Amino acid sequence: MALTNLRSLRFLRTTQRPSLSVQMMWVGVAIVAVFVLAALLAPLFHTWGWLQDPLEALANPIHEPPSAAHWFGTDRQGYDIFARTLYGAQAALKVVVLATALSVLVGVPLGMLSGYLGGWLDRVLLFLMDTIYTLPGLLLSVTLAFVVGRGVLNAAIALSIAYVPQYYRVVRNHTVSVKTELFIEAAQSMGASTWRVLSKYLFANVIQSVPVLFTLNAADAALTLGGLGFLGLGLPDQTPEWGADLRQALDALPTGIWWPALFPGLALTLLVTGLSLVGEGLNEFINPLLRRENWK
Repeated sequence: MALTNLRSLRFLRTTQRPSLSVQMMWVGVAIVAVFVLAALLAPLFHTWGWLQDPLEALANPIHEPPSAAHWFGTDRQGYDIFARTLYGAQAALKVVVLATALSVLVGVPLGMLSGYLGGWLDRVLLFLMDTIYTLPGLLLSVTLAFVVGRGVLNAAIALSIAYVPQYYRVVRNHTVSVKTELFIEAAQSMGASTWRVLSKYLFANVIQSVPVLFTLNAADAALTLGGLGFLGLGLPDQTPEWGADLRQALDALPTGIWWPALFPGLALTLLVTGLSLVGEGLNEFINPLLRRENWK
């Protein structure tokens, strides 16, 4: 009884005082929310005349430092950096969300089928996913970008392939452990089809870790997209993209013109940091039992 009361008191203290990772998660949520608002409101601000056209070159003096007229200054082509930074958030979030969603749609069903059915299908998929997983993510994305070309959908496809093995392995391992539970055996003995077992009984029990992995992969995808843009393999030319804008800014950086590189780089860093903080904090909510096991 005393031991049970001690565990209850420890649990109450934990719930009353959130851990540092949970507190930082809310910081990450605030950062990501700012970028989402920027992406949603940028076209509206442009329509109202509060924001310049990010595709209108030579509309301003080149390399003008930050001022009241141009909050982030202008680059070597006369683009307003503030407008391109806000629209860059829109492009980044589109590609990142699409890439991670594609990897979830492919990796989760494959992991469930592989873990549940086993046999030759499991061995073939394990070999394929392990082969993909051993390749560096950026190198794989660069190679695929050469094949599929440039564009939002093409960039998302090039990024998503690298994340499919992660979802596959997590879901497969959970499926292998859950499929031996009594409620699965009871459903099988009652004649439930494979589809019914996977969709009704297994899915909810193997999906818990996917949101955490989703946010962490989103952070990595944003960084990888910046790398593709820096190499000229991301989105089409002139599209507001942080990585491409950083590449354009490198020539002027040695001459002391710092603002074309600072603001796109800072935006990319903040978005990646915010998504990473959200992913780390989500783990505290989704897997609370892992912490309780340490009290026993």
